[in-house]
Amino acid sequence: MTRAAPILTNDQALTAYFWSGDAMRSRSVSGVVLSSVIDIPVPSARLVADWERDTLDLNLEPGDVEALQLARTRARWPGYKHCVQSMANWTHGQGLAGVLTDSDIALMVCRGARYHNDASQYAGAAFCNLFLSEDKGLDLHFPALGLRLPLQRGLAVVFDTGQPHAVIPRSASNFEAAAFATGQDCSQFFLTWELPIDSAAVAHALRIAFDTDPATARTLSEAQVRLQGERVAVEPETGGWCRP
Repeated sequence: MTRAAPILTNDQALTAYFWSGDAMRSRSVSGVVLSSVIDIPVPSARLVADWERDTLDLNLEPGDVEALQLARTRARWPGYKHCVQSMANWTHGQGLAGVLTDSDIALMVCRGARYHNDASQYAGAAFCNLFLSEDKGLDLHFPALGLRLPLQRGLAVVFDTGQPHAVIPRSASNFEAAAFATGQDCSQFFLTWELPIDSAAVAHALRIAFDTDPATARTLSEAQVRLQGERVAVEPETGGWCRP
């Protein structure tokens, strides 16, 4: 299933700048989010206990998103290969045949997530996420698109790294650290792939336009997002654009 929401008027003036080889390029920021719930195996209780122990070692604060060790999960979870194959099949059906093969993969955990975008580090990529945890009453929220996706085991999502997003309670309209207090079962585990944004298949699926502002791109030395020509960041509690 493809879920797309109208891009807000301001988003039409959004431009992401990213490194492509030795050159900085410009591109549009997509308002398309691809999502479906696919069939994946339930992680064993032992494996989840490993993830939770590793999460405790990280001392995650509410809103933090961090990487976990993937090698041990690969070795201990026979269902891992099924997850990867199911994602390959799903992305193929979205017109993204073969893109996962050459894309970096990581195992991640979040204790909620503040509103942010990832364009300062990953403007040259789209994220492809597969959530492994059961439904804990949390949503993946894209505020500029008016789109909320209930987080549950098997939720598969592809989206533009320049699009603001967060993980918040289903009953909430913004991010509040108190909602993820110590002792609450609110950690979400997921696999993530970085898909090259300039892949023809990824660009077509997300409707990306390239070289929309080459003059500015030639003057920049770091990836970023600009709104109507001004560099912007994401307000972490509400998801609105603000000055960095």
